[in-house]
Amino acid sequence: MDFTFTEEQRAAAEAARGVFAGVAPDAVPSPALTPGAVAEGFDRALWSRLADADLLSLLLAEAHGGTALDAIALCLVLREAGRVLARVPLLEHSAAAAAVQAYGGPEQADRLLARAGRGELVLTVAAQGRTGHDPAQLAVTAHREGPAWLLDGVQTAVPWAYDADLVVVPAHVEGPGAERTVLALVPREAEGLVYAEQVSTSGERLAELRLRSVRLGPDEVIEADGAWEWLHGLLVTGTCALALGLGERVLRMTGEYTGKREQFGHPIATFQAVAVQAADRYIDLRAMEATLWQAAWRIASGAPGALPVAGDVAVAKIWAAEGVRRVVQTAQHLHGGFGADTDYPLHRYHAWAKHLELALGPAAAYEERLGDLLAAHPLG
Repeated sequence: MDFTFTEEQRAAAEAARGVFAGVAPDAVPSPALTPGAVAEGFDRALWSRLADADLLSLLLAEAHGGTALDAIALCLVLREAGRVLARVPLLEHSAAAAAVQAYGGPEQADRLLARAGRGELVLTVAAQGRTGHDPAQLAVTAHREGPAWLLDGVQTAVPWAYDADLVVVPAHVEGPGAERTVLALVPREAEGLVYAEQVSTSGERLAELRLRSVRLGPDEVIEADGAWEWLHGLLVTGTCALALGLGERVLRMTGEYTGKREQFGHPIATFQAVAVQAADRYIDLRAMEATLWQAAWRIASGAPGALPVAGDVAVAKIWAAEGVRRVVQTAQHLHGGFGADTDYPLHRYHAWAKHLELALGPAAAYEERLGDLLAAHPLG
C-alpha cells in the first residue's frame, strides 16, 4: 500500500502552511472572558488570502476556476487550519461547493461555483438538526407547491450563518413510497428565514435557523439521490481533519512546556508518568490520522470496501471525537495551572476541541451508526 500524498496534495498543504503562518490563535477576545461571541464575523482578511492562494477552489473543476483536487487535499489544508484555530468557514464552504458541483445542475454550477471559488460568495451548511442530536435531514420538511418548493422547520447551531450568502439545508420530502432528502440552497435574505443567535463553546457566533414557509424556485433545490449523504460524509471527515491538526498542535505545545518546566532539578518531561501520558496521546493522534486518511481516501476514490464509506467515516469520527478530547485534557493536566491562564492559548484549543468533539454528533452516535452498518453488512 502506498500512503504517500501526491505532488499536488503536498503543494496544497504547503500553500496552506504559508497562508496560515501568520495566524494567531488568540487574535480575538478569549471565549472564557467574553459573555457573547468573540467576534461578529469570520476573519475576512484570511479569507481573501485563502482565495488568492486558490485554496477555496481545491475541489472545483478547472471549468469553474478550480484545481480539481480531492477530499484528501482538502483535509490536508483543514489540518493546517486546525493547528492555528483558523476562523473561516473553509470546511463548510468547500464541502457545499463540492456538493453543488457533484449533484447540482449545470445552471446551479455556472451561477455559484466560480464566485464561490474566488471567495466572493460564501456558503455554509445546516447540518446539526433541530437539537444537535437528531438527523439533520429530518429537521426541515420540503414540499412542492406548483414548480416552487416550500420549506418549514428548524436547524440549530449553523456555523457562520450570519456571514454566508447561501445556506445549504437538507430537507425531508415525504410522499407515498417516495421519502427522500433534497438540498435547499437558501439565500441569506430569503423571506420566512429567521435567525436566532447562538454561541459555541469556542466563542464563535452560530445561528438557529427557523424556516417558516420559505419559498424557493426549482433551480434552488438539488434533488439528486445521495447528495446529502455524500455532503455529510465530507463534512464529518473534514471535522476530523480539523481535530487532528488541533490535537497535533496541542501535543507539541505540551512537549515544549514539559521540556522546559522543571521539578526537583529536572524537566518534568523526563518523569515516567509524564512521558507515558504524552505517549498515549501520541498514539491517539496516529490513530486519528490513519482513520482520517482512510475515510478521505474512500470519499475521494469511490473505492469499494467491506462496509459502505459511511463506516470508514464513522470510525474516523469516533477516534477524532474521543482522541482530541483526551489530548486536550492531558495537555491541561500536564500544564498544571498554566493551562488555564487566559493569556496562554491552550484554553482556546480546549474550547475548540470540545466544539469539534460534538460537532455533527458525538462519538457515541457514530458507534451506534457503525453497529447498524456492521449488522447490515456482516464481515467475513
